[in-house]
Amino acid sequence: MSLTETAEKAIAAYGGRTLWENAKTLETEISAYGLAFTLKRRPFFHHARMVLDVHRPFSTLTPIGRSPAITGILEGLDVRLENEEGKVIAERRNARDYFKIGRRLFYWDDLDMAYFANYASWNYFTLPALLMREEITWKELEPGWLEARFPDAIPTHSRVQRFRFDPETGRLIQHDYTADIISPLAAASNVVLQHAQNSTGLVYPSVRRVTPKGPKGKPLGGPVLIHLDIHDFRLM
Repeated sequence: MSLTETAEKAIAAYGGRTLWENAKTLETEISAYGLAFTLKRRPFFHHARMVLDVHRPFSTLTPIGRSPAITGILEGLDVRLENEEGKVIAERRNARDYFKIGRRLFYWDDLDMAYFANYASWNYFTLPALLMREEITWKELEPGWLEARFPDAIPTHSRVQRFRFDPETGRLIQHDYTADIISPLAAASNVVLQHAQNSTGLVYPSVRRVTPKGPKGKPLGGPVLIHLDIHDFRLM
């Protein structure tokens, strides 16, 4: 698979091709808050635990809601909830089909959040591996800017997204998309405010802020839709 210069530089900045090709799972802890949670009447995440499959859309998040014992799981296009014994207590096939105009405009249940939070995190955190996926069409618009076209088989914010990388370091600066399941008008910019390094030396985006994208394509200063802190980041 032939990669663009920007993609090659980004993969190198985050540990290199061999590391991500050989990795199987990713473990992390996150905290998140913002207007997106408030509008959907959802509790914030405080050091929630996540385990993600690097090479397929599979992600778990504990706790997904107010009960500390309930885990939200994304597997492909489907979601489910499991209790602490691993018993399935609710599930939803083709979860995206449930985001219609109606109550989901004002309220999300645990399955709704399990779909959104898991697919978004899987896209964000496995980005170096995403750059190497053949079913995603990557186009270099200019040095540092990549446009991605996602297939229907990958749960994601919108089919067309743009990524801005530092042309010198290869590190991610900004990720633009439309959160379609919220609204076709929900154009957002996910800006990386800070990077960190784990105990193995792996560099990762550690602080992100999502705000609406302005009419000229630049992120607005507010409101803060989601503020995301990644406290730990381990590849296994």
